[in-house]
Amino acid sequence: MKQFLLKNLCLLLFTCGSAALSAQAVAIKTGIEVLKEQHFKILHGKRVGLITNPTGVDNTMESTIDILYYAPEVKLVALYAPEHGVRGNAHAGESVNDAKDSRTGLSIFSLHGKTRKPTPEMLKGIDVLVYDIQDAGCRSFTYISTMGLAMEAAAENNVEFIVLDRPNPLGGLKVEGSLVEKGFTSFVSQFSIPYIYGLTCGELALLLNGENMLKKKCKLQVVAMREWKRNMTYEQTGLQWIPSSPHIPQPITSMFYPVSGILGELGYMSIGVGYTVPFQLFAAEWIEADKLARHMNALNLAGIYFRPVYFKPFYGIGQGKQLQGVQVHIMDYEKVALSEIQFYVMQEIAALYPDKAVFKNADRERFNMFDKVCGSDFVRLAFAKNNRFDDIKDYWYSGVERFKKQSQQYYLYE
Repeated sequence: MKQFLLKNLCLLLFTCGSAALSAQAVAIKTGIEVLKEQHFKILHGKRVGLITNPTGVDNTMESTIDILYYAPEVKLVALYAPEHGVRGNAHAGESVNDAKDSRTGLSIFSLHGKTRKPTPEMLKGIDVLVYDIQDAGCRSFTYISTMGLAMEAAAENNVEFIVLDRPNPLGGLKVEGSLVEKGFTSFVSQFSIPYIYGLTCGELALLLNGENMLKKKCKLQVVAMREWKRNMTYEQTGLQWIPSSPHIPQPITSMFYPVSGILGELGYMSIGVGYTVPFQLFAAEWIEADKLARHMNALNLAGIYFRPVYFKPFYGIGQGKQLQGVQVHIMDYEKVALSEIQFYVMQEIAALYPDKAVFKNADRERFNMFDKVCGSDFVRLAFAKNNRFDDIKDYWYSGVERFKKQSQQYYLYE
């Protein structure tokens, strides 16, 4: 009997403890949670269009689509699909087609196909556009481009715009990378902001609107989160992660996207896409893993360690071939400069294998995309001369401090 009571007491304590931990873990409330608490008042009596994808969920994992569709006094009438689609059924870079949503029967208008910006026809009869997508915190991730262009379209068509805010998975303290220069605006560098911009999507929307980065200001409202802090990474929020793209399967992957994504545009070596740790590797058939690891670790870059790695990609660059290289391990996130790492790898590759220097060997047809992601051709042209990061470092950080000061007035969180 004592054993039975003890067992049940332990079970009760475990259950209560788990419930407490669970409650603590989801203490942060995203914009959709706050909107629910407010009983959707800002949407009452309005015809609503929703820009979202699978990442748009509340703390119980219910889709924002379903929440708004069934919310009392809310009339959700249309959906708008960014890259990868409303339900996440399109691969990276693929065009998304107009369609009907199988669950609600609502029309889905593509914002990643023939047009990237909602047309007047798409917005006909819409009173308010709502945006609810989990961002990656990096300029080249196309969701923020979709958001900005949709804000422009809303302004041009007298439609309100509401952002349901979500955490920046990189936190709100890291700002890295040069601003986009004139002539290099593209869907992967739509606005003149740093490569890593340190704002939530709601804060970024306020900045784009407030700093005249849009063709026309929109009537904007941000439904702010509760309890999120700028020093939080996504894993510290306690929120569940839904892949923001097929190659960002876990929140930690979003930290590595700016570590290797720029170099990855050249298709010159594997960065782990096509293997189990996307964006966390630098590898090729001709690299000697131990040697590259020694050279990289000898740089004593803050907060990171390079481990020799050997693998065969399942698809993508080097598919089925034995590759060698380094895996990047983030040891101290606060200290690490994420976007610098790929340039130091390019530097050490050129030092170890002069005949393999990146810009002497990469496909020239891919230089254009590299420049677009960098926001300028200066990075490529200056780096290619001596293959040294020091030659571009000042440029890479030239607009950072100014942007930090500019963006602080749009902070919603401490």
